[in-house]
Amino acid sequence: MKDSMAKKSAQTTGTVKSGAYKPGFDAALRLDGFELDGLDLSEFAGSGVTASESGRSATRSQGGSQGASNIPQGTLTVESVALYIKVCLEDDLNLQKIWVLGEISSVNRSGKGTYFTLQDPASNQAIACVVWSSYDQRLEVKPQPGEQVIVLASVKTYAQQSRYQLSVVQIRSAGEGLQALRYQQLRDRLYEEGLFDPDIKLPLPKHPQTIAVVTSPNAAAWGDIQTTLRNRYPGLTVLLSPATVQGETAPNSIAKAIDRVMADGRAEVIILARGGGATEDLACFNDERVVRAIATCTIPIISGIGHDRDESLADLAADYAAHTPTAAAEVVVPDLQALRDQHLHRVMSVQDALNYTISHHQDKLQQFQRRLRLVRPDRQLDQAQQRLHWLKQQIIQSMRSQLTQHRSTQTRLETKLTALDPHAVLARGYAVVRSELADPQTVVRSVTDLTIGQTVELQLGEGRATAKIIAIHGRAIDD
Repeated sequence: MKDSMAKKSAQTTGTVKSGAYKPGFDAALRLDGFELDGLDLSEFAGSGVTASESGRSATRSQGGSQGASNIPQGTLTVESVALYIKVCLEDDLNLQKIWVLGEISSVNRSGKGTYFTLQDPASNQAIACVVWSSYDQRLEVKPQPGEQVIVLASVKTYAQQSRYQLSVVQIRSAGEGLQALRYQQLRDRLYEEGLFDPDIKLPLPKHPQTIAVVTSPNAAAWGDIQTTLRNRYPGLTVLLSPATVQGETAPNSIAKAIDRVMADGRAEVIILARGGGATEDLACFNDERVVRAIATCTIPIISGIGHDRDESLADLAADYAAHTPTAAAEVVVPDLQALRDQHLHRVMSVQDALNYTISHHQDKLQQFQRRLRLVRPDRQLDQAQQRLHWLKQQIIQSMRSQLTQHRSTQTRLETKLTALDPHAVLARGYAVVRSELADPQTVVRSVTDLTIGQTVELQLGEGRATAKIIAIHGRAIDD
């Protein structure tokens, strides 16, 4: 910024050429990317008084002895310079809608708005600011003396008073100042990338047998975790992946420790832990490298960082965030004694259920026995057997009677069949005469069916014979 402003002051003529502009806090700290080109600034003179006229007026006021030749070529009016300064400041995109960090040193409120001074505590440099009444209700934070804030503002100039100020449209609490702002910007960016999305978090194993701990081997957190795990679930395999958890080298050390656990492949879950401390001591857990190492880890990670009030970006990226290292150890495994108590409770519940079921069925069995004694099924069975025997005798008698009747009928029918049997008739001397002319042969029943010389077949009681008709008598034998 100093180089740019020095370049501006060295030029007597020119306009502002702005480069690419990215709004944000950096723009308030570094104003670069623009330069002055040598152009005629006479367009900014709005008073109608030229430089020569201004010079002549000055000459006349001094006695007029020197004349117009004493006014240098290109001399500007005060108005031209003031307007040029106004355009340089207000048309510069690097000074529009910028975030500025500072401390409020004084506040004056009026009907038009609130006037305050934004001061840099380190250098004691200050800028006048104003929030107009139309923006007052939109402010996240009201200006208060002594507060460190971040303001969203644009530079405005007042040529007649030869001053400038920031026209503020938003005020936010800075907290720890630049660090807080960078923290919020990083948090917002990582959130947009989805690194804090609950859908990508891995489920924790219910009964892990191998647990890895990423922390400093000299930290009290390591001892607290071991004690808690030993008391809650004896017999676990606990792996330590040592890491530096404070200072500039901590982010890389933590990321490498997590990668080391993944490469080892034995751990079912990881505890990332550090005890409490000052904000700057926990800064490594807000580092982007640590957050990405947690988010890309294929093993579930439980964070236990600081105290209850502390929350880091590592906590947001972890699959489960515990408030302290001890709390993380309590989350990773269940209390074995509590499991035993729960098991005993379940056993007792099953026993109670079985006893109730047995007692219930015994009651029902006794009810059935009482009903059986009242009903006497043995007596009913005897009566049923007697009736069955009687029905059996009745059926046998009925079958025998029907059999006798059928045999008698059969004998009678056989006698009739014997009497009607044609072979029996033939056996008594009769014969059956069949004509040989018919096909098939037919029985001759009348002499009208015969002709002299016709050959006929005679069926006798025993055998057959062929005869020839030599005479036909017109009347029957009886005649």
